[in-house]
Amino acid sequence: METLFFGVRQMTRHLRNDGHRVNEKRIRRLMRLLPIYQKPNTSRPAWGHKTYPYLLTELPVERPNQVWRPDITPLPVRRGARHGLEPVTAHASLYVMAIMDWHTRKVPSWRISNILE
Repeated sequence: METLFFGVRQMTRHLRNDGHRVNEKRIRRLMRLLPIYQKPNTSRPAWGHKTYPYLLTELPVERPNQVWRPDITPLPVRRGARHGLEPVTAHASLYVMAIMDWHTRKVPSWRISNILE
């Protein structure tokens, strides 16, 4: 299927151009049900991994560089769309890993990777 990377609006437009009578709500519901459109749930811990308690509940953050917070955000991208050499067949993800200072809300360091390791 060549349209796996389409979002809700683009898929709705594509199907309407093919003569189907659909709206965005129906497409959104169907895309939620199909397993090919499901995003990885990075908020849920993997089975067997140890969960650590949150230790900063009582700590007042009053100055810069006192507490840094990591954040990982997945960014969906089209696979094969960069050079146009490969057919566009599936979703891929890039992951942005950032370190943020809790007091100033500034990001002193960040990296982009195509694997979640």
